[in-house]
Amino acid sequence: MENIRNIAVIAHVDHGKTTIVDELLKQSGTFGNHQEVGERVMDSNDIERERGITILSKNTAIHYGGVKINIIDTPGHADFGGEVERVLKMVDGVLLLVDAQEGVMPQTKFVVKKALSLGLRPIVVVNKIDKPAADPDRVVNEIFDLFVALDANDEQLEFPVIYAAAKNGYAKYDLSDESTDMKPLFETIISHVPTPSGSDDNPLQLQVFTLDYDNYVGKIGIARIFNGTINKNQSVMLAKADGTHINGRISKLIGFSGLERTDIDAAGTGDIVAIAGFDALDVGDSIVDPNNPIPLDALHIEEPTLSVIFSVNDGPLAGTEGKFVTSNKIDERLEAEMKTNIAMRYENAGEGKFKVSGRGELQITILAENMRREGFEFCLGRPEVIIKEIDGIKCEPFEHLVIDAPDDCTGTVIEKLGRKKAEMKVMNPTGDGQTRMEFEIPARGLIGFRSQFLTDTRGEGVMNHSFLEFRPFIGAVEKRQNGALVSMENGVALGYSLWNLQDRGVLFIAPQAKVYLGMIIGEHSRPNDLDVNPIKGKNLTNVRASGSDDAIKLVPPRALNLERALEWIEEDELVEVTPVNIRVRKRYLDPTTRRRMAKK
Repeated sequence: MENIRNIAVIAHVDHGKTTIVDELLKQSGTFGNHQEVGERVMDSNDIERERGITILSKNTAIHYGGVKINIIDTPGHADFGGEVERVLKMVDGVLLLVDAQEGVMPQTKFVVKKALSLGLRPIVVVNKIDKPAADPDRVVNEIFDLFVALDANDEQLEFPVIYAAAKNGYAKYDLSDESTDMKPLFETIISHVPTPSGSDDNPLQLQVFTLDYDNYVGKIGIARIFNGTINKNQSVMLAKADGTHINGRISKLIGFSGLERTDIDAAGTGDIVAIAGFDALDVGDSIVDPNNPIPLDALHIEEPTLSVIFSVNDGPLAGTEGKFVTSNKIDERLEAEMKTNIAMRYENAGEGKFKVSGRGELQITILAENMRREGFEFCLGRPEVIIKEIDGIKCEPFEHLVIDAPDDCTGTVIEKLGRKKAEMKVMNPTGDGQTRMEFEIPARGLIGFRSQFLTDTRGEGVMNHSFLEFRPFIGAVEKRQNGALVSMENGVALGYSLWNLQDRGVLFIAPQAKVYLGMIIGEHSRPNDLDVNPIKGKNLTNVRASGSDDAIKLVPPRALNLERALEWIEEDELVEVTPVNIRVRKRYLDPTTRRRMAKK
């Protein structure tokens, strides 16, 4: 049996998980001297690189001092909590990263709770100690208090602490030590993380925790071997979560080293490998010895809390900007997504509509953004929370919301959240002109709140939330206060007419933008919708008069990205997504139909 350690890196968004994995890869000598390595090498897709967030959990393996360390980099955002939960079942230890300035955040609590409940002993890494406002001692105390609050046992409370600045490539046991390299972290992992339990002599037990897809070999399952050994072309049995058994053979066995995947012939207990050969493979399934099948317990996967309707674009500009516009293409793409993304569900609602459910707005908008980049064109409806019936009572999802806002904005924030049925639990000044507040709020109340919040806090506020539980339905939540400016003509918007309209509210479009009947071109300054004409030009006469040819001064329009547009719309509105533009429109374009449907 090989000398192996399996660890996961867990932390809140942007506390430096991917950067620390980068440094471990570089300093373990995984890359050759001739290899050029960018930063955040583990964030492989374009959206992860642009936004600086990890979306999919990824694994790598490094060799240090004769020990193979399998590392899994996990997402930090609450919408991807399902990924983190599964990964923690596959490892024997965790690196808990906490920012030396921000301290414990909501997502830290979420992942730590999961890790402690599985009996893992965390290694605490206080990262970013080079920040000017860093306060590592306060952060270590916060972590200790959190562990106590989450009922950690005595072993878990005796956690080792490493101080690091991953970006600068060093870690140390004590703040007064020299800043040289990551050696203290490597040594702590090897001495503190237990070796995998199980034995090569036992019957085979292997469990899949992430899926991948390859056009040549089909479904690939990334899995951990809990017992026994596995060989290429070996005959095995797939034990599914619902109790069905399928016999088959391992057609491909893949091992990990650094960023490389290589074909291997055999692997033993404790290792993390990728296997192919079963089309029916799903997350949580076990691969066992057909002569002595002992399946492992199925994994619990968190239920979706939010759904959005994807529909075929039926606007006047449909098909002019996208490559894939039919319902068949959208259906195929969503079906392909569900093969590897198990935290999402989708169902065909008929008439070119598909109901996609996920853990939050971010998860769904990232799917939409990926589809948009691939050339798809479609419409999105307003996100709706999933209502469940528990013991005959109608229940809805609640979120734990943590807000850091400047002291002079707290009154406004509390007032706005009060209207959204939020209940304040904690309020503490953090000492640097900021106050930290914690709320429990229905998930419906958070839809559309972020843009309002950023305006109220002048862009200085930070909000984070994670799923709490389902609770009895709480009644109506306050909606958007402002109406929409709706175009009453088809054509091209002109600077002159937009100049006359900008006193009516905030515009979403610039001159020369294509507009059509029923398209929303801005937010009205009053609660009602207003039909306007954005294509009216100036009447020209042959009389010249001083003062009538004033220069047109236009306020820059508010640019809408996918998240902003999805948060902004109401039930009678849609977001039109194409590879080139994101527009907002009314569900019923014709004003007469719109008024008739509003009465219903």
